[in-house]
Amino acid sequence: MATAPLVEKPPAPVAQPPAAHPTKGILSYWRLYAAISPFYLLFLAFGLIPVGFSLYLSFHRWDGLGSMEYAGLSQYRYLLSDTDFWSSIGNTLVIWALATFPMIFLAMVTAVMLNSAVRFKNVYRFAYFLPNVTSVVAVAIIFGSVFSTNFGLMNALLQAVGLDQVAWLNTPWGIKVAIATLMTWQWTGYNAIIFLAGLQTIPGELYEAARVDGAGPVQTFFRITLPMMRPVLLFVLVISTVTGLQSFSEPQVLLQTTANESTFSGGPDHAGRTMVLYFFQQTFDNNDFGYGAAVAWGIFLVVVIFSIINWRLVQRRGED
Repeated sequence: MATAPLVEKPPAPVAQPPAAHPTKGILSYWRLYAAISPFYLLFLAFGLIPVGFSLYLSFHRWDGLGSMEYAGLSQYRYLLSDTDFWSSIGNTLVIWALATFPMIFLAMVTAVMLNSAVRFKNVYRFAYFLPNVTSVVAVAIIFGSVFSTNFGLMNALLQAVGLDQVAWLNTPWGIKVAIATLMTWQWTGYNAIIFLAGLQTIPGELYEAARVDGAGPVQTFFRITLPMMRPVLLFVLVISTVTGLQSFSEPQVLLQTTANESTFSGGPDHAGRTMVLYFFQQTFDNNDFGYGAAVAWGIFLVVVIFSIINWRLVQRRGED
């Protein structure tokens, strides 16, 4: 007699634990959130809220004490036709160009020299980085003496080679050259350290293969070093654009105020009045906080536009 096959019983269902409530899951990590909360609270208090208030303020007229008066887009329309604002943009761009391109060239040359040095590398790095951590006010005072008309070092050098003196801090182009020289001296070492870090990431096998193929130092630099350094170069260019277009301390201290001029006037003929100096002049000299906020947002837009332009130019050259 055949026996019926045994049929296995299905396994008993395993009881699932009750799903945790989302709120309870978040609350269980409250200690971690409390640990990181100071950064977000400080950013909210001193970053996000002031930025939002400045945008709100740009649509109002306010002298800092009385009641606000809604102005709509009238301040932005006036900003577009403000010749002083456009003049400050022109001054800023000229100073930025005079400072940035020589600075990038000198920083790259310095980085290549540091990368090939064998002894005292750390000493050289410290020496080149030192200007960046030096007080801008102290440096500007020293450069004011260097570019002094009567007793400055620059004019002494010009006279030594038989050239006439130049009133550096009293002529439009002299002012721009003095400010750009100060900024170049200040940021060359900082960017050289960044370039040096990028150079040390390039594999040495590429240089060895280039030497085997008979490539010289110039060909090696343009065929290997420069293409491999393009991301670092892009970073330096964007950072230099952001910092250069926001220059304030250098012209403000270098072009000291006189009895009839504002601290933020930018020297004779306003030749050194950058965008940020113009913002301070409108806000604190004229007590026009609403228009000053509109100028600040105009500066932000200019910085963003030129940063994108620089980024696109470098990227396009990389694709070519």
